[in-house]
Amino acid sequence: MLIQLVEPGATPLPHEEEKAIAIGIDLGTTHSVLAFSRNRKPTVLTLKDGNRLLPSIVSYGESGVHVGEGAPFPAIETITSIKRLIGRQKLPETIQNQYPVIIASDKSLKLKIGEKEVTPIEVSAEILKVIKRHAEEALEQVVEKAVITVPAYFDEAARQETKEAAKLAGLQVLRLINEPTAAALAYGLDKGVEGTYAVYDLGGGTFDVSILKFTKGVFQVLATGGDTLLGGDDVDHLIQDHFKPATLSTKEARLLKEALAENETATIPFQENPVTLSQKELATIANPLTQKTLVICQQVLGDAGLTIKDCQGVILVGGSTRLKVVRQAVADFFGMMPLTDINPDEVVALGAALQAESLTHGADTLLLDITPLSLGIETMGGIVEKIIERNTPIPAAMAQEFTTYQDGQTAMKIHVVQGERELVKDCRSLGEFILMGIPPMVAGAAKIKIVFMLDADGLLTVSATELTTGIKQEIEINPTYGLSDESMIQHLRDNMEHGTEDVEKRLTIEAQVEAKQMVTQLQAALIQDSDLLTAEELSDLECAIQDLEKIVVLSDRNAIKQGMQQLETISYNFAERRINRSVKRALTGQNINLYP
Repeated sequence: MLIQLVEPGATPLPHEEEKAIAIGIDLGTTHSVLAFSRNRKPTVLTLKDGNRLLPSIVSYGESGVHVGEGAPFPAIETITSIKRLIGRQKLPETIQNQYPVIIASDKSLKLKIGEKEVTPIEVSAEILKVIKRHAEEALEQVVEKAVITVPAYFDEAARQETKEAAKLAGLQVLRLINEPTAAALAYGLDKGVEGTYAVYDLGGGTFDVSILKFTKGVFQVLATGGDTLLGGDDVDHLIQDHFKPATLSTKEARLLKEALAENETATIPFQENPVTLSQKELATIANPLTQKTLVICQQVLGDAGLTIKDCQGVILVGGSTRLKVVRQAVADFFGMMPLTDINPDEVVALGAALQAESLTHGADTLLLDITPLSLGIETMGGIVEKIIERNTPIPAAMAQEFTTYQDGQTAMKIHVVQGERELVKDCRSLGEFILMGIPPMVAGAAKIKIVFMLDADGLLTVSATELTTGIKQEIEINPTYGLSDESMIQHLRDNMEHGTEDVEKRLTIEAQVEAKQMVTQLQAALIQDSDLLTAEELSDLECAIQDLEKIVVLSDRNAIKQGMQQLETISYNFAERRINRSVKRALTGQNINLYP
């Protein structure tokens, strides 16, 4: 039996159970799905029009807003695949022509709709409002709580903006759950199954793969990876390119693709001549994308320290996995036929509904998700000190102590970053704050405790406390910009390609920082106690300091270390005399009888 991980206060009291209603929502790129679970039996709720899938399309007109296809009014603008914009400030070049995007004066990403501007959060909220209304109509009860699924590779900004969209729609997010994790829950892999499974999730706009392990009742995500700009929408665009100079619409390309889910050839009327596409042609067209997904699968297996042979099964998730070319590619890669028992369009919402029931009525499932990218802070020299490593199970809390760099330092800037590289310039800035009120002490004496708390939704709170005074500052990370087109997948790829080089740079910078600190401390000591040295000794020490300052600029780690050793040797007698003077000052005027 598994044990549900629930935050304090999340599970209602027994007398409140009948009142607690929470739904599961798969807020998808092309379609969104609503589900509800009772007695551990999840069901997809049918919409008012009889469909089970809600197209994630938002049309804006003079008379209002319509979600889904077939707006009952002339549309000023129709927005599709808004999920690709969530959490972003900069729009990737590959999809710029698909959205009426502008950058507002506050540097946020907005869409131009006639005379007004809307944010991706507001567009997503329109979809969630309709889902909430459908849920209340189907369940005949007010619905205010939900579990919403997100791609495993959504970063902090995208997760936060998803929660903000839900809030605008009148929904409290009990938890954001990764889509592959939700799919595994729906398959019931937490019911006595043991082993390692891969979840291959190819949706309309995003791709995820997660490796999950089930051992003696623990449901754990070992590793995850993906691409936030890779999905079925991209296959549609490739089909359009294939038939140029004919100008197929995106919808026509999608109809051809979807027809091939069940047939060997597909034909649609197009102007005066029909257009036909075969399975073989689609396999060739889609091959670059399917191969990209398999490369990511290999990387994630490596992250988990596993090989293909370690997997007992593969789950397919997302409407794009209906394509025969995708299913065959996955089967060939893993050497086994994937599990397709549950509708791939609905499986994620079903898992979210199960989690929603667990969080409102209690359950017997232990769910251990992970953070996909490392989180840390900037230290001297622009070095990243990782606090929470990637693939750490969440929720998580990690703490580490730091100290001041300069004598008399009374403030410290806490710069939070995300990524795998060793230097801040190669990682992503998440936010920063300043801890004020540090007591003035010599460098290295103050103790600053930094705590990173990552909750079950993958949202981060960072606090800094000066331990002698108890002064504390903290922030909830709400990034001002999202990851660029290539950044998400490039984080890990760059780390692998530049790992050795990055470590060497880090070690060199650490040596430079250490050498500069040594010089600073010696110069301060000379101001106070240079009278302890003869003129010749003082000259030799000053020359050694100057030599080290010149060496530091050269960025030669071995030379820096040698320079520090030489300076340490030359300054040894000076340091010894300073210690003796300090001891004499301390003992002056003391009663000798106090000492045995």
